Amino acid sequence: MNDLAPDGPFNGRSILVTGASSGLGAAAVRRFAAGGGQVFAASRDQEKLAEVAASCADLPGEVRFGPLDVASAADCRAAVAATVAAYGRLDVLVNNAGRHDFRITTDVTEDEWAADIALNLSGAFFLCQAAIPHLLETSGNIVNVASVAGLMGEAYSAAYTASKHGIVGLTKALAIEYLKTPLRVNCVCPGGMDTAQVHTISVPDGADWELIMRVAAKRGLMSADSVAAVIAFLASDDASAVHGTIQTVDQGHLAG
Repeated sequence: MNDLAPDGPFNGRSILVTGASSGLGAAAVRRFAAGGGQVFAASRDQEKLAEVAASCADLPGEVRFGPLDVASAADCRAAVAATVAAYGRLDVLVNNAGRHDFRITTDVTEDEWAADIALNLSGAFFLCQAAIPHLLETSGNIVNVASVAGLMGEAYSAAYTASKHGIVGLTKALAIEYLKTPLRVNCVCPGGMDTAQVHTISVPDGADWELIMRVAAKRGLMSADSVAAVIAFLASDDASAVHGTIQTVDQGHLAG
């Protein structure tokens, strides 16, 4: 990613990326830093965030990091405040944090349901809520990360699928509410990526593997960086006319 120039598309821009300690979030941090951005990487895992920041040391941009539990509305507000304190402004919010656990629906507890919704949907809402006043000042934008599960059903994933449909709906609602302002809001729906989370997924006993694999793309897993490239495009001035869209990045899985 060093092919991007020091005066790249995010020079002088401040970007908050959640879920930034690994996978797509880490790839997005590196992509923005390569474009000259001032990135605040947020996650619960400070040790991994330090590794991500270190991996960006030779890139044109700057990476700072701090704690964030997106299940906490107070943490969401604090992460936005920390980004503004670090860089004096906020230009881009990338709502990437999330987790996918497979569970048989009738076995899901009230606490598990509440935790899934808080992590995958409510956190994004509270981050948007805190960020929007700053983004209006900078004519900035939001990129929400949903999933192909936000556009289709996924077996043994009722809470995750519901929350990702919620991210799609949140994106559309904000896009209309702020239609008469410079704020842009878009959403990316990735298919399967070759990340650590994919390789550690466990499925419940008795689950039908054929149903689980219905969401698998025939072309296989994508790299996280290939999805991060789309996020960076949507956040850039090259996408100045792109607002309220739901972008699938799934190697054609939903095309047929």
